[in-house]
Amino acid sequence: MGKPKIFVLDTNVPLHDHKAIRRFRDNNLVIPIAVVEELDKFKKGTDALAYNARHFLRDLDKISDGKTFGEKGLPIGKDLGLIKVEPNHPFPEALKDLFKDDIQDHRILATAIWVRDNNPGTFVALVTKDVNLRMKAKAAGMEVQDYLTDRVEESKVENANSEVQYYTLAPEILQELVYGPENAIEWKDVVAKEPEANQLFKFRWQGDKGADTVCARYDADRRKVVMIKAKTAYGIRPRNDEQKMALDALMNPKVKLVTLTGGAGTGKTLLALAAALEQEKDFDQIYISRPAVILGNQDIGFLPGDKNTKMTPFLQPLMDNLNVIKSQFKASSREATHLDGLLKDEKLVIEPLAYIRGRSLGNAFFIIDEAQNLTPLEVKTIVTRAGEGTKIVMTGDIFQIDQPYLDQWSNGLTHTGEKMDGQKLFQHVFLRKGERSELSEIAAKLL
Repeated sequence: MGKPKIFVLDTNVPLHDHKAIRRFRDNNLVIPIAVVEELDKFKKGTDALAYNARHFLRDLDKISDGKTFGEKGLPIGKDLGLIKVEPNHPFPEALKDLFKDDIQDHRILATAIWVRDNNPGTFVALVTKDVNLRMKAKAAGMEVQDYLTDRVEESKVENANSEVQYYTLAPEILQELVYGPENAIEWKDVVAKEPEANQLFKFRWQGDKGADTVCARYDADRRKVVMIKAKTAYGIRPRNDEQKMALDALMNPKVKLVTLTGGAGTGKTLLALAAALEQEKDFDQIYISRPAVILGNQDIGFLPGDKNTKMTPFLQPLMDNLNVIKSQFKASSREATHLDGLLKDEKLVIEPLAYIRGRSLGNAFFIIDEAQNLTPLEVKTIVTRAGEGTKIVMTGDIFQIDQPYLDQWSNGLTHTGEKMDGQKLFQHVFLRKGERSELSEIAAKLL
C-alpha cells in the first residue's frame, strides 16, 4: 500500500458535499482555518449551502470532540485517513508579490503551499471546484484538482443526449407495430439483447402518405416494444417525435420519475405543465417549482416584499408557460375557467423550492424546472420525499447552469439520469428541436 496522500480542501468542496471528508479513502485531509471561517458565514439559512455547511462543521466537531488536532491530525473513521484544521500560513517569499490581495482564496492557497513544502516526499494537492482558484494554484506551481466524486463520465452524458435508438425493420413487423391489435412487437424482433426499461426507439417506414417515423419504447413489464401514439394534453400537441415521447412518459402512470433535458424553447416545461393539468384529477395537488438562483448566492431576503413578491422574478417563466396553455382556449371556456380555479383553490401551487423541500409529497404531481441548478444531494433530498402516488418531473438544460460550482457532469439533473437509468419507474427524454420560434432555434444553435 502506498503512502497516504494529503488533500487540502477548499470551502466549496464541503458546500457541495457535506460528506466530502469521507470520500478520500485512507488519504489525509487538511482544512485551512480560512475554510472554517467561510463556512461559518454560510451556516445560517434553509438552502443547500447552509445545510451542507452545518453538517460538515458538526461532523468536524464530532471527530475532534474533546481533542485537539495536534501535528498529525485525528482519525476520520474506520479505513479512513486523518484530518486536521491548519492555521493560516503566509506565501513563500518568492510568491508574496504574485498574490498581494488579502482574501480567503489566497489564504487557502498559501496554506496548501505551506502543507506541501512541510511534507517533502508526500503527494499534496489542493481540491477545489473554483476554476479561478485552480488557475491561480497552477500559476503558483501547486498541484490542484477538481472534486469529482459525483461527476458523471462524459461518455454517459453524451449517451443521455442520444438515447433514442434507430432501426430499420421488415415491413411486416412494422405493420404489426402500427396496425396490430396490441401496437406492440417482441423485443427479439428488434434487437439481439433485451433493452433496458423504457428504452426509446425510432423506426423509419414507408406509409400510404410517404416516408414516416414510428416512435416506440420498451415496456419491461410486457417485455415488448410498444408503439408511442400521439397524445394531446390540455390543448398542447407535440410538434416533433421527441415531444411525442416526452408526453408519453409524462402521462404514463407507471413512470414515477421523468427527466426532460434540452435547449431553450424545446418545450420541456410547457409539456410538463400540460401533462400535469391533463391528469389533475388523478392527483391531490400539482406543485411547480424551480431553484431561486441569485447572483452571489444571496438569500431572497435582500429583496423587498413578502414571499410572493420576492419570488415573482424567478417564478414568472412558469406563469408564462401557464399563460401559453391558457391561450389555447377562449377566456370564457371551461378549460380556462378551470385553470383559474386550480390556482385560486391552490390545487395548482407555484412556489419556491425551499418551501417545498421539507414537505411530504403524497399523491402529487411535482414539476421542478431548471433542475440543472440543483446539486445531487438536493435532488436526492427532494425525490426521497415522494410519497405514494407521487410523480416527479425534472426539466432543464445541462449546458445552461447558473450555479458556480456545478457543470454538465456534476449537476443533480445529470446525476439523476445516470443513477436511475434502466429503472422501470424512470424515463429520460432529450428534446432536440426548438419549437418556440424559428429565431429561438437558430439562436440556440449559433449564439
